[in-house]
Amino acid sequence: MQNTHPTTVERELELKLVLSPERAVPVPARLAYRTDDPYAIHITFHVGTEHPVNWTFARELLVEGVFRACGHGDVRVWPTKVDGRGVVLIALSSPDGDALLEAPAAQVSAWLERTLRAVPPGTESERLGLDEGLAELLATTVIADDLWMRDPWPSDEAQDGEL
Repeated sequence: MQNTHPTTVERELELKLVLSPERAVPVPARLAYRTDDPYAIHITFHVGTEHPVNWTFARELLVEGVFRACGHGDVRVWPTKVDGRGVVLIALSSPDGDALLEAPAAQVSAWLERTLRAVPPGTESERLGLDEGLAELLATTVIADDLWMRDPWPSDEAQDGEL
C-alpha cells in the first residue's frame, strides 16, 4: 500500500440547476476527490436545506463526459454549449427525483486535471493496496502449505551418520 497520506483535491464552484430551457437557479457545490477512494468523485450540493445533498460516482464518467456523452441510469454526463460557453451537463436520477445540472466546463476540466495528477488513470488500484494485500495473502498461504507438507513426526530411526 502507498505510504503517502491520503490527499483530497477539492473545488468549490457554482452549478446551475436547470428547471426549464428558460430558467436555472444557482447551486453552490463542492467537488471532492480523495486519493484513498481513487475511482470515485464526490459532489456536495448546498441546496439551502439543513443537510447538503451528496452524490458519488465514477471519476472516469466525469472525465469522459467532458468530451462526449456517457453514462446511463442514475448519472449521465455530456458536454454542450450554452450562450457560447462550454458547459458540462450532469443528469442525476434518484428515487427522490431528477435533476439536470450545468457546470462550467473549464472549471470542471481544471479540477479533473488536478485529480489526474494526484492519481494518474490506470494507477488507481495501487492506491487501494490490492496487489500488496493479495501478495501478502498468497505468501501466507504458501508458508502454511509448506508447513502442512512437512512431516510432523520425524522418524525416530537414525539415518546414516546421524546420532
